[in-house]
Amino acid sequence: MTNLSYVSGKNTAWQNYLQQLKRVEPYLDEQLQSRLDFLRHPKRALIVDIPVEMDDGSIKHFEGFRVQHSLARGPGKGGVRFHPDVDLNEVMALSAWMTIKCAALNLPFGGAKGGVRVDPTKLSKRELERLTRRYAAEINLIIGPQKDIPAPDVGTTPQIMAWMMDTFSMNAGNTITGVVTGKPVHLGGSLGRVHATGRGVFITGSEVAKKINLNIKEARICVQGFGNVGSEAAFLFHETGAKVICVQDHTATIYKKEGIDIPALIQYQKEHNSIKNFSPDNEIDKNKFWDIEAEIFIPAALEGVITEEVAKKIKTKLILEGANGPTLAKADDVLANRNITIVPDVICNAGGVTVSYFEWVQDLSSFFWTEEEINQRLDRIMREAINDVWSKALQSNCSLRTAAYILASERILIARIERGIYPG
Repeated sequence: MTNLSYVSGKNTAWQNYLQQLKRVEPYLDEQLQSRLDFLRHPKRALIVDIPVEMDDGSIKHFEGFRVQHSLARGPGKGGVRFHPDVDLNEVMALSAWMTIKCAALNLPFGGAKGGVRVDPTKLSKRELERLTRRYAAEINLIIGPQKDIPAPDVGTTPQIMAWMMDTFSMNAGNTITGVVTGKPVHLGGSLGRVHATGRGVFITGSEVAKKINLNIKEARICVQGFGNVGSEAAFLFHETGAKVICVQDHTATIYKKEGIDIPALIQYQKEHNSIKNFSPDNEIDKNKFWDIEAEIFIPAALEGVITEEVAKKIKTKLILEGANGPTLAKADDVLANRNITIVPDVICNAGGVTVSYFEWVQDLSSFFWTEEEINQRLDRIMREAINDVWSKALQSNCSLRTAAYILASERILIARIERGIYPG
């Protein structure tokens, strides 16, 4: 059985993951095929009630989740998302994608993910801290430096990670910095972490662009989402000479065919927490984003934005998935038939988890690296990973996404076979 009753239905994030996994099966040997169900079922899913005393004295209840999809290759690794649309289905899918991502990068982690259904912008700082600490206390039993290491995601910050680390440490009776990553640097966080995911998008995108004979310096780029990932990727491509002609966030869509001043836009976004009114004369309707012609598109917002309809009309050569799960399975087929190359999320946006791995290692050893050392290590791991995936795609005559899943699935299932099943 591959469908779980509490997340059944079509076009869900979990179903999208299962469809991606199904495409891998023909490429695996018979022994690995027989174990593929390990990847179709999360190891553990925790749902918690989070009562919070609000500033006015009332009590509100929020629903939280932590899912550990696979721990076959090491402790769970994955972010915590604070967003009003968080549900078990989404968290399960995100945890599964983390499993694939860590294995594709050959990091010694399994996949996990967490979330709370809340709009953090509607809470005061004190309410947000109470929510975070209660959530951390509720999932306390299943997280830890050798169990499961949370990190920031949509709606969460280094400050939230600091509160989670402190809550876990207070319960343990001593400071344990390695329980989370993405912390403030002076609390054991790593240099380079904030920009790591966007940097990874740039590194993998640049490598694949060479392979498809796309000159970055002559490329036009459209970026959806202008948080840490989209803004950093846009900045690095801008610095190499590419023209970022369109940027979209939840407040506005800016289109300028001559190219947008990305450093100025980043500064404006930091000051206003939005790109709206940065250049009012260049704002267009948000629905026209996918109609723009450009060599590279970078979806760096939420999942499921590239539907079959979008895939049929998009005019591009290369898609770099800065977000998790932005392309639906049917859209993948359409894009493949149109010879549009996709660098899949499980490789493209893995810079963040890679530097999270560096942070975890630094915390465990209490020995910290310079930002230059971190960027050098990140560049090497990301280039090796995308080249491995490219070679597997050529060998198996498949897409980069399927190739990444093949590599990851082989590594996870071999580990699962070698560990065996307890009790024997």
